[in-house]
Amino acid sequence: MSLLLLVLFFVMLVMGTPIAVSMGLSAAIVIISNELPVSVLAQRSVNALDSTPLLAVPLFILAANILNVSGVTSHIFELIRLFVGRIRGGVAQVTVLVSLVFSGISGAALADIGALGNLQINMMRKQGYKDEFAAGITMAAATIGPIFPPSIPIIIFAAAAQISAVKLLLAGIIPAIIITILLVGQIALMAKIYNLPRDETRPSLALIRRQFIVSLPALFAPVLLIGGLVSGLFGPTEVAGVTVVYAVVIGKFFYRQLNWKGLVDAARETVEATASVLFIVATAALFAWVLTIDRVPVAVSHFLLGVSDNPVILLLIVNVLLLIAGMVLESIAAILIIAPIVTPALSMAGVDPIQLGIVFVLNLMIGLLTPPVGMSLYMVSIIADIPLFKVVRGVLPFLVSLLLSLLLVTLVPMLSTWLPNQLMN
Repeated sequence: MSLLLLVLFFVMLVMGTPIAVSMGLSAAIVIISNELPVSVLAQRSVNALDSTPLLAVPLFILAANILNVSGVTSHIFELIRLFVGRIRGGVAQVTVLVSLVFSGISGAALADIGALGNLQINMMRKQGYKDEFAAGITMAAATIGPIFPPSIPIIIFAAAAQISAVKLLLAGIIPAIIITILLVGQIALMAKIYNLPRDETRPSLALIRRQFIVSLPALFAPVLLIGGLVSGLFGPTEVAGVTVVYAVVIGKFFYRQLNWKGLVDAARETVEATASVLFIVATAALFAWVLTIDRVPVAVSHFLLGVSDNPVILLLIVNVLLLIAGMVLESIAAILIIAPIVTPALSMAGVDPIQLGIVFVLNLMIGLLTPPVGMSLYMVSIIADIPLFKVVRGVLPFLVSLLLSLLLVTLVPMLSTWLPNQLMN
């Protein structure tokens, strides 16, 4: 049954069928051909969406869209530019640091690229950076978004693996900072080797003070979010709702750029993005259910534990599996299909599910930068009007920092587990 499911799925992918449709249709064919109850199609799909943690997904998307139409991203960009723009390669450094700050609002790599990508790439173009470099660092920096809280992939992994979403969100803070440090260090090294441009801006203390005051409400959004999670006042869903209200308040009454049209546009974009995510969740639930009743998770657990019971070796095997899966599968679909299969085996081997969640998400975010399905590649190519081959060539050097970050998170569990254990205990 599972063999037929996988064959149908990959045949549909090769034919160009969207991933969500491929999963749902292949699962439906297998269910009907094996004379299983047809009611399962509706039941499993609806049950997958009937999840409180998943309510956070549209709310975080809405908050990011509202802040984007309120001009928050440009204020954050200009503030960080005043601090580091004058050093060689400064605008590239700003790109990374802005992505870290904005990741505390958006929770998704494609949201970061959509909100910041055009601004960042055009600024680097004006400074004299090559298109390949500008596209590459923009995509690499966007991987910070799904690691630092709030993170939509992390929330979905927590729901799939049935672990604490709050702990898993907090676990992403240190790995996100590590990625930021490695990318900033790599840019500094490349700035010396390739003589990258300096920014033309000439900041003064008065200008920095004024821009800081203007940016302060935007900078407070991640503080509100993380503070709410740590204090226990809010769960992921509640803090997402609070963030939406906060975004509306500062967009309307502080920045005064949010009007009714902007709010409607943000809501429309949120509905479109949420529909795509939840459609994948529903069809992936069907796909995973067929695998489960065919005892694939049990077989995979026996296989992995038969190979080794060393948690590091098992994590390295899963890394390879996920890097390959990330090249051909959409990240949310990969989480919902693979997480229930490999999590039991790694948990039995002693891998902390919190660490596994961060390893999972980071792997799949790297997959967004790799062909043939890497969505970040196509999105940057479209918004910046750069040929795809140049986009791919531009991101290759930055995979070094991302893969090194992945190796550190894999080999040192405390990088993921220490902070949530300290804060939640």
